[in-house]
Amino acid sequence: MSDSADPARVDAATLAGVPDGFQRLWTPHRMAYIQAGPEVLREECPFCEAPRKSDEDGLIVFRGVTAYTLLNLFPYNSGHMLVCPYRHIATYDQATDEEVAEIGALTQRGMQVLRTVSRCDGFNIGMNQGHVAGAGVDEHLHQHIVPRWASDANFFPIIARTKALPQLLGDVRRAIADAWEE
Repeated sequence: MSDSADPARVDAATLAGVPDGFQRLWTPHRMAYIQAGPEVLREECPFCEAPRKSDEDGLIVFRGVTAYTLLNLFPYNSGHMLVCPYRHIATYDQATDEEVAEIGALTQRGMQVLRTVSRCDGFNIGMNQGHVAGAGVDEHLHQHIVPRWASDANFFPIIARTKALPQLLGDVRRAIADAWEE
């Protein structure tokens, strides 16, 4: 039986298995993150490797002179971007004046593009520096730009340590990269 408001939506009670009141949200692309465990296995710094790849393969949305912007491979929200210097430095105080200026400018531009592309209502902006501060990649400085929506309040992260992402990374990267130059 289909939902009368949306004929494409299927009532969960009609699916195989024991009927219940839950709609299922299938996110098989998240298995890569789950199977990798708390520490993503890597031999090279992912932020040194990304610029060596094509924009699509590196999830890069913009390349600047001293820094670049890319999507987070394990995003908190759709459109979660990172701004990284090309140089392999660990903390903000090691950045040159030019790197600091470009990281700031790319952060501002990233926010403008995300407002246009995703119509977000706000942002979390920040840097976790050092493992003890929560940095997943603590050896290469990077700033997070996480878009937030007033209507996006759910309990997945709290109850199931799960984040539902409604868009694929490639689609998000393409939309942001296309809008960057506008």
